Amino acid sequence: MLARTESASVLGLDAYLVRVEIDISAGLPSFSIVGLPDAAIQESRERVRAGISNSEYDFPLKRITINLAPADVRKEGPSFDLAIAVGILLAHSKLATDKINDYLLLGELSLTGEVRKIKGVLPVVLFAKKAGKKGVVLPRENAAEASLIKDIEIIPVSSLKETTDFFEESKVITPYTADISKITPEAPSYECDFSEVKGQEHVKRALEIAAAGGHNVLMVGPPGSGKTMLARRLPTILPDMSMDEAVEVTKIYSVAGILATSSPLLLMRPFRSPHHTISSAGLAGGGQFPRPGEISLSHNGILFLDEFPEFQKTALQVLRQPLEDGRVTISRVQSSLTYPAKFTLIGAMNPCPCGFFGDEFKECICTPNQIRQYRGKISGPLLDRIDIHMEVPRLTKKELMYDKKSESSPAIKTRVQDARERQQKRFASLKITTNSRMKARHIKEFCRLTDGAFQFLEKALDKLGFSGRSYDRVLKLALTISDLAKSNVIETEHIAEALQYRSLDRNIH
Repeated sequence: MLARTESASVLGLDAYLVRVEIDISAGLPSFSIVGLPDAAIQESRERVRAGISNSEYDFPLKRITINLAPADVRKEGPSFDLAIAVGILLAHSKLATDKINDYLLLGELSLTGEVRKIKGVLPVVLFAKKAGKKGVVLPRENAAEASLIKDIEIIPVSSLKETTDFFEESKVITPYTADISKITPEAPSYECDFSEVKGQEHVKRALEIAAAGGHNVLMVGPPGSGKTMLARRLPTILPDMSMDEAVEVTKIYSVAGILATSSPLLLMRPFRSPHHTISSAGLAGGGQFPRPGEISLSHNGILFLDEFPEFQKTALQVLRQPLEDGRVTISRVQSSLTYPAKFTLIGAMNPCPCGFFGDEFKECICTPNQIRQYRGKISGPLLDRIDIHMEVPRLTKKELMYDKKSESSPAIKTRVQDARERQQKRFASLKITTNSRMKARHIKEFCRLTDGAFQFLEKALDKLGFSGRSYDRVLKLALTISDLAKSNVIETEHIAEALQYRSLDRNIH
């Protein structure tokens, strides 16, 4: 007898329909799955067999063939277990229902018939809604995540028996709904604050500009100067994510399988800090079945790379496309996947291998050639894509012993929010939201300089010899500085401050 259920799988960040076709016919007992399944799906034969037997049903001792259509797309993961088990019961006439086609079925089965949590639920529910499905039957642990999508029934189940009871209407399962107000407070709370940072006022100013305009930053300073401490506090002054941004980030974490059950919606902007031994695939994403890497997990947030020159050169070069385009593309023989990657890059490095070049208190033991090789690990094209180059000197004794707190994160965040609102109004008709995302045509349209600022910039370019990309970065920074100053034009002082943040263009080459 033939039966069919429907499930879904994720390719990149988008889901697609998978029809689970079940044929039970006479012959020697066998159980085969076709349709390009991976090892986890092949192993579902044993999970499904035991799950059905331990759910008060007889497993059919006949020839069973399962087809996962479309057959030309490779499928992975245990999320088809529930759809396969329910389909076998339908084909074996142990289950009779007319509403099976109104729902997508998702879930991994245990040997006892329990339904376990899976990953990638959020994009599947979005797909089900667009496809006009009435609802989705899924593990109870995934219900809170799935309920972020409105106007579709979320049916949480704990076991195969509970699923069949629902379809036979012998048990009523109330669709799961979440109170969004309880998981979306007015503002997320952070454990750290800029007021805890002693000294480094010029670095705090640079990070405020970075937060206001979405600019990338490279901090250079000796060990213990506070580079990591400052970077970890940058999220505290970023504007809160909108609901659309939060759902977009949550979708990425759901596909990656790292979304906590207790936090169905990510409210804080991501802060990712991978170790410098990470591979190119770990940073950009990839694998046999491509998964989002650290670049995409930092979407709408911060990617912090400490010990910047120690990262593999191939890994650093992977950053170039995402920094320019806001997305990363992973190409495989069968398909090409694109993940969003609009993040702010914060790099931190020592001035030399020993870390004390230019330090007033400790002598550097590196040779000029070693320093040149160390800094040369950061290519010119990559450095050009970093808007702000900031030196972070060691704190003086007076700064270390100074007890008075500096400006708090909420106070800085207010100015950043005001600057972002100016940018949103400016780019209302465009697909960009911050100054850092402007292209050459946008710079020409929106960067209006006073006569004095234009003459000052012209003289600076003659003296400093910036590249075309560096010139664009200076104008973007100057526009953000003018936004923070609530100015409608770029003044001379805005250009002067922006030029200070391109020091490595002169020193590193």
